[in-house]
Amino acid sequence: MSDARAIIAALRRGETPAEVDLAWFAQGLADGSVSDAQAGAFAMAVCLRGLSETGRAALTRAMRDSGRVMQWHLDGPVIDKHSTGGVGDCVSLVLAPALAACGGYVPMISGRGLGHTGGTLDKLESIPGVATQVSEEQLNTILRRAGCAIVGATGDIAPADRRLYAIRDVTATVESLDLITASILSKKLAAAPDALVLDVKVGTGAFMKTAEEARALAQALTGTAQAAGCPTRALVTDMNQPLVPSLGNALEVAEVMRVLTGLQAGPLVEICAALGGTLLALEGIAKDEADGARQIRAAIDDGRAADHFARMIAAQGGPLRFVEDWPRFLPEATVIREVTAPHSGYIAAIDGEALGLAVVALGGGRQVETDAVDPAVGLSSVLPSGERVEKGQAILRIHAAREAAASRAARAVQSAITITEAPPALPPLVHERIG
Repeated sequence: MSDARAIIAALRRGETPAEVDLAWFAQGLADGSVSDAQAGAFAMAVCLRGLSETGRAALTRAMRDSGRVMQWHLDGPVIDKHSTGGVGDCVSLVLAPALAACGGYVPMISGRGLGHTGGTLDKLESIPGVATQVSEEQLNTILRRAGCAIVGATGDIAPADRRLYAIRDVTATVESLDLITASILSKKLAAAPDALVLDVKVGTGAFMKTAEEARALAQALTGTAQAAGCPTRALVTDMNQPLVPSLGNALEVAEVMRVLTGLQAGPLVEICAALGGTLLALEGIAKDEADGARQIRAAIDDGRAADHFARMIAAQGGPLRFVEDWPRFLPEATVIREVTAPHSGYIAAIDGEALGLAVVALGGGRQVETDAVDPAVGLSSVLPSGERVEKGQAILRIHAAREAAASRAARAVQSAITITEAPPALPPLVHERIG
């Protein structure tokens, strides 16, 4: 018979508990038989002493199995992608329908905004009528109609993680690599994908600011997912500037629609091609990553991805003709103000976290969990790093609900963009491939 005190004591000594003990503890988190005090002591012991790779994989499986693990009866492979979060990162809204167009089924369980980063569910819900909380039966129906669905986790998905995450938030143990890994993967693996690709962001707009931090997380995630039986690869991708020139829920959906309808391309398409190509090759839909990337680009270019997106939006309660007439459906802010360059030069650096926090302050994200989100506010027309600007030229636009909020945002974003006389060296979009 397992015992919480014995498990915590073993962790405190630097030992890895047996798999059966970790499974017992995860179930205790889910059903309440483990107390908050014991959960906090467990989190602190793991944070300070760490787990072995075997222990990390065992904890992930145990947290996954603490609730419902999905079972699919579809006529194709189930594939998925997860991002560690960034600014101007609307990859999921393009990649999910592109993967569906290439023959995969994509049940993407996503989250809301966290800190300075935007949330995929918040972006999707800026489209009128779209529902992101659906039953398992509804999810299966959406997948059969559209090939992809972007929804929130139900209460019976990885309940041990939901409990432990809340404990970590108040015990200063959020940054534990072992607990981050188990938290991310317990939810993703509960969706039972046949293959998974991970987009691990690095840079000023990401949670992981250095290459070393991003590599360590990517290695932990891929190793643990593969130990749990899910073929997985990770790409470490650049987040030193937004992926699209907009930050904010409806504004980012507009960028997605411009890509899906052929009005623009750029870094968003390239990241989708890299991630999607890796996943298609991993599952055997493509002969290699380059072939997979070509398939993703083709699905976007010829409109098949837009068709799957339209079917997904309609199946989740949104407008039937959203893709054909999307500008009519997206909300617009009442105040739009330009921020101009204080002097001539090149955009040399963009503090993505500062821009993301400015959007949160405008009302485009949450400072506490109960905050309502204004889907219309944010930033648009953000000039990219390396762009030459002249004094007085607009470097971005602020979309706000009130003049006072726009003024505060202007002060915040002005200091977040560095302009120098010499052009900067630009980092690659994909820094590293792992797994």
